[in-house]
Amino acid sequence: MFLYGLIGYPLSHSFSKRYFTEKFEREGISARYELFELPAIEGLPTLLQQNPTLKGLNVTIPHKQTVMPYLTRLASSAEKVGAVNVIKIEPDGTLTGHNSDYTGFRTTLEAFVGKANLPTLKALVLGSGGAGKAVEAVLRDVGVTYSTVSRAGKLAYQDLTADIVGEHLLIVNSTPLGMYPHIDTCPQLPYCALTPQHFVYDLVYNPEETLFLQQARTQGAKTHNGLAMLYVQAEEAWRIFGIIPK
Repeated sequence: MFLYGLIGYPLSHSFSKRYFTEKFEREGISARYELFELPAIEGLPTLLQQNPTLKGLNVTIPHKQTVMPYLTRLASSAEKVGAVNVIKIEPDGTLTGHNSDYTGFRTTLEAFVGKANLPTLKALVLGSGGAGKAVEAVLRDVGVTYSTVSRAGKLAYQDLTADIVGEHLLIVNSTPLGMYPHIDTCPQLPYCALTPQHFVYDLVYNPEETLFLQQARTQGAKTHNGLAMLYVQAEEAWRIFGIIPK
């Protein structure tokens, strides 16, 4: 029986095991999917050695960038984004890094905002980690002018005035703030500046409505969580793994 899994830390928020397990059963595939909590990416070689039937891994916070030096090669999707969230373990044991977050975010963003409407917007990307890199790559490709907000970046959270938030009608949270079990946290920004003209997208999908989205909805903003993106990028990972039903 082939083995697939997810590496990251922590993983208590993840729906991936349920999603892939149900899909294996539906498709009649003899495989299983496990969650591998990996506090430090240095543990990856040992994990691979201890699980010789592994054929593929999904990668989540905080390893989307730190995993890259451990890979044999990068697919064009990972090179474009500068982060990896899917690893295909080739028949010869080499590791190829891919990125399916790009496809997941672009597909769902265009459906949420409207493809034609995107180039008219300015965006704030909250967070500069691996997920944020995919968001930035998509925004560049669809013609959205954006600024990245991070603790150590050129634009910090304390710099976010009501005027700045008011003129950026697309706000994307790519941080884990608000993710289960820390559901009482959210990015710090002047939510009072949000309006019904704002599109607020949270890549977090557990809980379904984060505190970030709750506060945005209260101001009348349009909101979108990360669950649809999860499904799209999971299907893309399925394609990358090359899993074929019997």
